[in-house]
Amino acid sequence: MDRAVDDAAAAEFHEFFEAHYAELARLAHMLTGEADAADDLAADALMALWHRWDRVRGVEHPVAYARGVVANLARTRIRSAVRERRRVALFWAPRGGGDGYAVDDPDVPAVVDVQGALRRLPFRKRACVVLRHAFDLSERDTSLVLGISVGTVKSQTSRGVAELQRLLGPHGDAAQVQVAAAARRSEGKH
Repeated sequence: MDRAVDDAAAAEFHEFFEAHYAELARLAHMLTGEADAADDLAADALMALWHRWDRVRGVEHPVAYARGVVANLARTRIRSAVRERRRVALFWAPRGGGDGYAVDDPDVPAVVDVQGALRRLPFRKRACVVLRHAFDLSERDTSLVLGISVGTVKSQTSRGVAELQRLLGPHGDAAQVQVAAAARRSEGKH
């Protein structure tokens, strides 16, 4: 009997994997801005789900749970990258003065694309904007994915869109449409 239950769970997970892997990879790509890392993050998230599948399959919203795992993995990846950049900047900083963290601003291209602007948003604002506008999740579903209140989703989304509008300049009023367009463009990559 255990074998039949194991086979059923494996088949159910396989179906879940097939149905949601591409979406989870797109989410990871939009949160990190790294196409190469997106597949790895989605795979890592699904591996974590598989290890807890007996519990995950019983939750009310397993896709929301999976999105939350991807968001947490993306957050960890971003934090690690920021720490590494600071270490590199400190290593290469001129000796004897300054705070050791001063780094020249990177060259900013004349046209700022949405993904570039998204990467400049703090993680929570970015996650709220991406989940609400690129993935068309409701405020409630976004709050479930990120483990935050609906009110926080509302405020972070509003502030994130306003910041995108500022970053995108005269085209910023179309930020929501551009975020959705960026999501559709990234669908072809995953």
